[in-house]
Amino acid sequence: MALRRPELLRVLLLLLLPLLGCRLLAVELTSSNTKPVVQEFQSVELSCIIKSTVTPDPRIEWKKIRDGETSYVFFDNKMQGDFVTRAEILSRTSLVIKNTTRMDTATYRCEVAAPSDTKTIDEINIQLTVQVKPMTPRCSVPKAVPVGKSASLHCHENEGFPKSTYSWYRNSEPLSPDSKSSTKLHNSSYTLNPATGTLVFHAVHKGDTGRYSCIATNDAGFAKCEEQEMEVYDLNIGGIIGGVLVVLAVLVLITFGICCAYRRGYFANGKENGESYKTPAKPDGVNYIRTDDEVK
Repeated sequence: MALRRPELLRVLLLLLLPLLGCRLLAVELTSSNTKPVVQEFQSVELSCIIKSTVTPDPRIEWKKIRDGETSYVFFDNKMQGDFVTRAEILSRTSLVIKNTTRMDTATYRCEVAAPSDTKTIDEINIQLTVQVKPMTPRCSVPKAVPVGKSASLHCHENEGFPKSTYSWYRNSEPLSPDSKSSTKLHNSSYTLNPATGTLVFHAVHKGDTGRYSCIATNDAGFAKCEEQEMEVYDLNIGGIIGGVLVVLAVLVLITFGICCAYRRGYFANGKENGESYKTPAKPDGVNYIRTDDEVK
């Protein structure tokens, strides 16, 4: 015999009541933002909200997970470690961190224990990212390069988070990442890597002479190094050959002069006719006694 509609609804309600009861007795957490982003030295709120519980005074704990290590932030109703002076609990369960640093970038776990609930424990993870502005990048620019030779320019900084990207400027004008796509730099042949900050000229020409600077940029800001001059000069092959010939001529003259000096005996050590003469020295402390024969 088929059940009538009211009876069917009553049966379904009876079946769902236990499930609804368990749901109402379970502690449950939620968050308004599970991936907050903040700049260094600013404050941030890590949202942890108790969505449902029947326990009047649940236990709240916060933990920090970084590089595989777990440490307490809030435990036994007290802040722990360096968070004592720069963190507090807001609205019963949320965590506020003041004066954030790059070391605060981590996963934070909010744990709530509610003994009166059927499900007594719930937790939620908050991934905090603290962005750090780039420092002034270190730039390396060669001072002088001959025409046709390669030249490498370097720009790097390692303080910014997330990692910086790099752009190069010549005479305060930006260089395109691809030299072929620029109408102003169609004669230049270079490769620019924004990730590493390396600018390589494959074969410089006179038009590449100028003042070069680099800017490091990330989501938190940017920093620029001072301009540095790079000169591209013509390589004077004739002058180089002439200089080499002059050096060789000087060496030949020096060698000829030394040979003439040897022939004329300027380097002889007191020798005459192939023999060496030396006046015997009088021995010190020797007394000569005159004999009778010498007196006669």
